[in-house]
Amino acid sequence: QVRASHILVQSQQEAQDLKTKIDNGEISFEEAAKKYSSCPSKARGGDLGYFERRVMVKEFEDAAFDAPKGSVTEPVKTQFGWHLIKVIDKK
Repeated sequence: QVRASHILVQSQQEAQDLKTKIDNGEISFEEAAKKYSSCPSKARGGDLGYFERRVMVKEFEDAAFDAPKGSVTEPVKTQFGWHLIKVIDKK
């Protein structure tokens, strides 16, 4: 299982710009999710809780399970838009 948070935006450029600001410490991942994400999870700072394989769309799931704990992925494209995924925990 993976516990992850995400930010959902409509363009790759917007996702990349947010990742740069997060990486530079200009804004926290949670603040960025609350301010910019179009997913209802934004109310929880993007937190999706724990999930297993075959629950999320494949591109999202692969990125979340492949990324190291504590990291933020590069932008990931799915049918819903562009995501930044923060891996909070794995078990």
